[in-house]
Amino acid sequence: MKLKLKRMDPISIGKMLAALYGLMSLLFVPVMVMFIGLGAVASAQSGGEAAPLPFVFGMGLGFLLFLPLLYAAMGFVTGALGALAYNLLARWLGGFEFEFEDAGSPPRV
Repeated sequence: MKLKLKRMDPISIGKMLAALYGLMSLLFVPVMVMFIGLGAVASAQSGGEAAPLPFVFGMGLGFLLFLPLLYAAMGFVTGALGALAYNLLARWLGGFEFEFEDAGSPPRV
């Protein structure tokens, strides 16, 4: 059976990608905050002028809160623009075609 994807809703695609990008960023934030703290400690240990450690961790906490929001916003915008571009191209080129087959019933145990 052949099916054709004719149109995608830009808002729904944008919302899904916003949620996906926001959640993915949560994986990166703790590692980045750790490196920010290590950089501040290393700078202080080497005798260089470094920002006070509470300031650095405050910046890290701000980064921890800001980055998922930034990633979610970027996901929404790129998802919505991508869906709009797909809809325009699908109107001219016909869209994605998918072919499915019946998988049958699952095997009995």
